[in-house]
Amino acid sequence: MPASAFGLGIDVIEIERIERALERRPRLRERLFTPAELAYADERARPGRHLAARFAAKEAVIKALPGPGIAPSQIEIVAGEPPSVRLSGAAERVAAGREVVVSLTHSRETAAAVALAPA
Repeated sequence: MPASAFGLGIDVIEIERIERALERRPRLRERLFTPAELAYADERARPGRHLAARFAAKEAVIKALPGPGIAPSQIEIVAGEPPSVRLSGAAERVAAGREVVVSLTHSRETAAAVALAPA
C-alpha cells in the first residue's frame, strides 16, 4: 500500500504532565474534552490517566488528518472496545467521510495512541 493511501498519527504523553496542566487550568478540561469524555474519565479512579490517553488519541488523529483548523475539541474519543472517533467542525471536513481508527494505551507514567485514517 503506498504511503499516500492513508494518514498515520502517533502520540505519547506523560500522564503527570496532563494532570498538572488540568489542575493549574481547570477550564482546559472543557476546552480539550467533550462532556462524554469527561464523564467517562471522572468515573475512573485516576481520571487524569484516561484523559491523558484521550488527549494522546486526539493528537494522533490531528497528525493522521493534517489539515487547517483542527482542534482537539472537534475530536471525541468514544469509549468502547475498541474505542471509536467522532469528528465535528474542521476535523470532520478534513476527514471527508473517512473513518478514523484509534488505539489507546497507558501505563502508570505514560499514555499513548495511534490513529489511522484510510484514504
